[in-house]
Amino acid sequence: MASSHRPPIARPSSRAGIVLTARPTSSSRTPSAPRIGTGMSPSTSRPGSRGGSSTTGGVLSSQIKVADRPVTQQGLSGMKTAMKGVTSNVNDSFLFIFFRSKTNELTTEINKLQEEVEMYKQEKAVYLSYEKRAEALAGEIKEFQGQLADYNMADGMPEFEMGASNIYQLVKVTKTFYFYSTEKLIQVVEEDIEREKVVADDIIKDMSQENQAKYMEMKAANEKLAQELVVQQQELDALNVKEDALRAEIAHLQVKQEAVQLYEKLHELEERRDQMIAEDKNMESPQEERERLLKLTEVKEKTNHFKKVIQRLDMDLENHQDFLENFEDVKNQELERKGQIEANIVALLEHSSRNVNRMKQISSITNQELKIMQEDLTFKSNEMQKSQSTAKNLITESQKLQMDLQKMDLLEGKMVDELASLKDKIEQTKMELEVYNNLPALKASGEEKKKHFPFHIHSFKKIMECLNTEYETLKRELQENETHSQLTNLERKWQHHEQNNFMMKEFIATKSQESDYQPIMKNVRKLVTEYNKALIEALQNTKN
Repeated sequence: MASSHRPPIARPSSRAGIVLTARPTSSSRTPSAPRIGTGMSPSTSRPGSRGGSSTTGGVLSSQIKVADRPVTQQGLSGMKTAMKGVTSNVNDSFLFIFFRSKTNELTTEINKLQEEVEMYKQEKAVYLSYEKRAEALAGEIKEFQGQLADYNMADGMPEFEMGASNIYQLVKVTKTFYFYSTEKLIQVVEEDIEREKVVADDIIKDMSQENQAKYMEMKAANEKLAQELVVQQQELDALNVKEDALRAEIAHLQVKQEAVQLYEKLHELEERRDQMIAEDKNMESPQEERERLLKLTEVKEKTNHFKKVIQRLDMDLENHQDFLENFEDVKNQELERKGQIEANIVALLEHSSRNVNRMKQISSITNQELKIMQEDLTFKSNEMQKSQSTAKNLITESQKLQMDLQKMDLLEGKMVDELASLKDKIEQTKMELEVYNNLPALKASGEEKKKHFPFHIHSFKKIMECLNTEYETLKRELQENETHSQLTNLERKWQHHEQNNFMMKEFIATKSQESDYQPIMKNVRKLVTEYNKALIEALQNTKN
């Protein structure tokens, strides 16, 4: 607590303090003159008073000296009586005064803490004002940079014939217009962003833990990419400003325009040189050409082999087509045969049924006739079983033929596709072979290109030397330019302001942590409540 750092406060004096502190007796003091009588006997004087004298008149019955009077704990008041109530009242009043002094101390301490809190708040407000001022200064620096770029552009355009004041007013009006329009747009976009954030938070809460982990990873990656984007955007803006300044400088200088044209021509020549070098690299050596020709012969052999395979497949396809064409006739013949056999079976069954009926009608049959009929029956049953088996075989055979027909259809489709792809490959190989038929012409063109390379390289070197000298002169002029030095100074000031802003933020954070009075206030309130409880208990005990 802060009270530990303060000097101890003197307790207010009271009459109750006489009870606790040792009071010197009257005998230790110098004897005073004889006092006037009080008109009261010593036994009836109030204990605890300073003699119990009053202003009323009266004559003492006997002269009593001060040294002869009895001395008690309460002073020169006479004999000590047996009364006890007055001492308890005195003790209670002392406790009340003591409690009041302690509560006063606590209130003063709380007031001091509140004053310190107010002081910290004021300091925090000052820090915030400093931070806002730093941000305002950074914005002013950016505005000055934009004005400097505008002035550079205006300096490079004399045909407008505008004064500096008009240009400044025009720039100011346009900036204010864009500022208010962009501010409104920013407010609308910020509101939309807040709504989308609320919706996104609800969606994230409904996700599973795995999806939430993935989302956090993606969010961290997004923040990292956003930071990289900001850095790259700043670099791009700086380069754009630099490009605009350089363009404004070279706009009214013929020599610089010619230098730019030469630089563009140099860039085109470098691209052409790289292209020619790539073509030279692509030109093959005799060993590589020999390997490529061997590969071409292998391709030709493969094409011939594929042609033979295609011819053989064509023959197989024709045979299958003939079989498929005759399949319907064979099928019809077998179906007719099947119908005839079924008709014969029906006729035989009818004949056998008639014979059975006839056998029933015959009363007496000889053994020989019975044997003949049994043999006839077995023969006919065998014939019937044979016809049924042939019918089943025909059904299975027809199913197999249908399966073969489907397979042949699929095979025919595959063969057509393979034939088309092989024809395409053959055409492609023919086109590739046509490119390499005239090898002497290709070699001659390559040799001519090689002859021209040294001349181009020599010219490129001269152009590069000229451009390097021009680059050095431009670099020297840029370093000697006042606007460039002003821009560098402004950038340094900007960095200095940013550093100060960062330091102020850190200072604000540390002071805000130091000014956190909440735990101290809680502790003080807790002690006050405990102290009040103790006081109440003490009062109750004294009353009891």
